[in-house]
Amino acid sequence: MQSLPEGYRVLVIGARGALGGAFVHQLQADPRCGSLAALHRASVPAIDFAQDGSIADAAAALRGEGPFHLVLVATGVLHGPALAPEKRLADLDAAALDTLFRTNTIGPALVLRHFAPLLDRQRSLLGVLSAKVGSIGDNRLGGWYGYRASKAALNMLLKTAAIELRRTHPGAVLAALHPGTVRSALSRPFRGDEIGHEPAQAAAEMLAVLDGLQAEDSGAFVAYNGERLPW
Repeated sequence: MQSLPEGYRVLVIGARGALGGAFVHQLQADPRCGSLAALHRASVPAIDFAQDGSIADAAAALRGEGPFHLVLVATGVLHGPALAPEKRLADLDAAALDTLFRTNTIGPALVLRHFAPLLDRQRSLLGVLSAKVGSIGDNRLGGWYGYRASKAALNMLLKTAAIELRRTHPGAVLAALHPGTVRSALSRPFRGDEIGHEPAQAAAEMLAVLDGLQAEDSGAFVAYNGERLPW
C-alpha cells in the first residue's frame, strides 16, 4: 500500500472469512503496516451484524487506535442452510430477504456510520465487498433477487456516504469492490472452486486497485481488475 503513509493503520472487518483472512495475511506481511485490527464475531472487541450495538461498541473501543488509513469490510452472505439464491419471483421469502439485507447491507451501513469518522482525513481508504451482480445496469440474466438487491443497496449507501465524507474527510476514498469469483464457501455451490481464483490473489488485486484510487474516485464501484462497473 504505497499510497498510504509509513506505519499505516488497518482495520479488517470479517477477518475470519476467506477474503478477510487473505487481507489480514497480506497486510501483516507488509513491513510498512504499523498496526492491524482484525474483527469478527469472536474477536475482542467483537462485531456481529446480528447485534447492531456490537458495531458501535467496537468503534468506541478502537477509537484510540485511529485514525485508520485502511478499513476493509470483507463480509457477505449468498446462501446458507435455509437460504438459496432465488430463481424466480415465486421463490421470494421475507425471512431470507431479511437475512441478506442484514448481512450485506445493514451491517456494512452501520460500519460506515461508526467507523468512517475514524478515517484519516489526509489519506485513507475504505473498501466494502460488493458484487458485479449488484449492478442494476449490468443485470441481464435476472434471478438472485435478494443478493442482487442487497448489494445494489450497499452500493447506494456507500456512494452517498462518499459524498458526505468529502466535506469532513477530503482525503478519504470509499469504494465498493467486486472481487470476482473467489474460491470460497460463498461460491462453492456455484462452481467457484472450478472457475474462481484464490483468495490471496483476489485480495492482492483489490488492495492494488484501492491503492491506486484518488480522492476524486471516492464512491466508485470497481472490480478487482480495475474496471469501473455500471451502477
